[in-house]
Amino acid sequence: MDLLQTIFLAIIQGITEFLPISSSAHLILASDFFGWPDQGTAFDLALHVGTLCAVVIYFRHDLWVISRDTTHSLLKRQSVGQSRMGWFLVISTIPAALFGLFLLDIVDSHLRSPEIIVATTIGFAVLLWLSAKVGREDKDMTQLTLKNILLIGIAQALALIPGTSRSGATITMALFLGYDRQTASRFSFLLAVPITFLATLAKISNDALTVSSIPWLHFLLGAVLSFLTAIAAIHYFLRFLNRFGMMPYVIYRLVLAGVIVLFLL
Repeated sequence: MDLLQTIFLAIIQGITEFLPISSSAHLILASDFFGWPDQGTAFDLALHVGTLCAVVIYFRHDLWVISRDTTHSLLKRQSVGQSRMGWFLVISTIPAALFGLFLLDIVDSHLRSPEIIVATTIGFAVLLWLSAKVGREDKDMTQLTLKNILLIGIAQALALIPGTSRSGATITMALFLGYDRQTASRFSFLLAVPITFLATLAKISNDALTVSSIPWLHFLLGAVLSFLTAIAAIHYFLRFLNRFGMMPYVIYRLVLAGVIVLFLL
């Protein structure tokens, strides 16, 4: 892959990974549109490392408290501070982990076509709009329940289908369940940490990468660019969420679907 492909895909990944517009769809479509060859496992790994570092650093204080209290709860065998949130993140990750373990090959083989991406892009745009319209938004982070975090986890599992968007699916489900936008987005971003970490480990173990197989220039550049753009995307998404709501992302998804249809024609 050349330098332009490296820069473009890294920026696209960083911007779209945590916004409700589907990073996988953008990466697939960009490669198809420009006729680029597959970027390879090492570069995919670099992008995952970059976005994982971004969300960990941005929410470092929350994650430190949650990790510390969850560890203490294990030792004391009782709830400690934010340990409840830690266990909720673990439990909510299980559906996506199982889905990825048993069904990811099917997704990669049969569900990565532009037609599927058009359908999921439109479908989840409508669901996101509906969730923002009918959601009561009268629950905050303290009112998360086991049942609801499992439903959010199932929504995250569906996001393995290209065009869905992990953050879009989880935020949509949380809004439908009555949580306010800040709670929905914050829990979605925290939930990105364990599933992105597992995805990174899976790429390393499945492909048995060696040092000699890694194109270091592209790896480092991709990781840095995806990290910087992901940090900016998280910051501005949370900053403007209350002001603009979800409608800009609904409109963007519908426009994107239209562009894909024109490209197919």
